[in-house]
Amino acid sequence: MTGVISERPGTGEAADLEPRLAEHRRELTGYCYRMLGSVFDAEDAVQETMLRAWRSLDKLEGSGALRSWLYRIATNVCLDSLDGRKRRALPVDLSAEPSAPVPASLAGVLADGAWLEPALDRQVLPSGGGDPAEIAVQRDSVRLAFLAALQHLPPRQRAVLILRDVLRWRADEVAVLLETTVAAANSALQRARATMAAQQAGPAPAPREVGDDQAELLARYLDAFARYDIDALVALLHEDAVMDMPPFAMWLRSSADIATWFLGPGAECRGSHVVPLQLGGNPAFAQWRPSGPGGSFEPWAVHALEFTDGKVTRMTAFLGPRLFEAFGLPLHPEPAAR
Repeated sequence: MTGVISERPGTGEAADLEPRLAEHRRELTGYCYRMLGSVFDAEDAVQETMLRAWRSLDKLEGSGALRSWLYRIATNVCLDSLDGRKRRALPVDLSAEPSAPVPASLAGVLADGAWLEPALDRQVLPSGGGDPAEIAVQRDSVRLAFLAALQHLPPRQRAVLILRDVLRWRADEVAVLLETTVAAANSALQRARATMAAQQAGPAPAPREVGDDQAELLARYLDAFARYDIDALVALLHEDAVMDMPPFAMWLRSSADIATWFLGPGAECRGSHVVPLQLGGNPAFAQWRPSGPGGSFEPWAVHALEFTDGKVTRMTAFLGPRLFEAFGLPLHPEPAAR
């Protein structure tokens, strides 16, 4: 909100509003992220929400109405943004057939804004304590698989499902926010749940905890990746594991093809520096390749993983430095041990 206050004459009430708005920024970013499927678009939407809130301060009725008022503005910002836009997806969702693990498969590149973009937990999930079951629901609702399923919903149904099943708003509250009837809001929720079930995402995110076994599996994966021990990596993969790398349109299925890729086009990742991340409910890590001058590390990819029954079933590598900057990661790290 820096620089926004100068656009409106200061009053006692206005002076108090800025910190109150800031208190809601993180949860609004999480809401807009689920709606838009991009942390960059979400942050832009929240900034626009704050600007609109500031400029229409006189329309706020009662201090207790601030949160619902901000959600109404944020919803309208997101609906405007989604108007006429194609859904975001991942390469595996855009092509029926996997690619061959050869360099030529890198010829196809997705258009800007075509793929889902991840967010750090600290950008989109509540901070502090709370009900563990509710925290688990919130975490699952920002997983890439759940976000991809949300993209199949029309924007207003998407808003209803997020508000009701993730944020636990009442039907009458959602109806007021969307300026519709309770019956219409409930009908939209039923249709949204049916679509989500058809996408095999379930009617709502299922609570789950990231257990010690997953932390251990991530540590083993990172160790194998840093050593570039492909045999050890393959041993951690499900035989039908999927890998994709936006912005490239290619995607691979099977541990065998993934191993071929690592030893072929992906061999330049040998010797990389890796750091674990908490990324949108998914085990994840950042990767820097030793491709800079004198073998210095340069940002290459942020990887999101999915584990099932002790095996890696899905790997998505988001290539490029853009996410490193958004996540506050160093562009050129100098690890103590090389």
